[in-house]
Amino acid sequence: MIDRFGGKRVSAQLCFALVILIVLFGGLRVAMSHWREGATLLGGALLLAAVLRGSLPAERVGLLAIRGRVVDVLLYGALGLVIVFVAITITGGPLSG
Repeated sequence: MIDRFGGKRVSAQLCFALVILIVLFGGLRVAMSHWREGATLLGGALLLAAVLRGSLPAERVGLLAIRGRVVDVLLYGALGLVIVFVAITITGGPLSG
C-alpha cells in the first residue's frame, strides 16, 4: 500500500509498530509494579526485533533497520537476552513481590 506522503510503504512500519506495542505493554507492566514481567516483555520485544530484522528484507523492516543487518541482529539479540536473563534471575530486593 502506497501512502500519499512521500510514496513510502505503510506496511514497512508494521514490524516496528508491533515491537513498539510490546515495549509499551512492558513499560505499563513495570509501571504497575510488575517489573519482572515488564522487563521480560521488553527483552522479548528486542528478541522479536532481532528475528524480524534477520528474516525480513530491508524494504519490510522499516525503522528496525538502523545499521547493517548483522550488526542489528547481534545487538538486538544480545541486549534482549541480557534483559530477559536479568529479569528471570534476580530474586529478592525492594521490588520483589
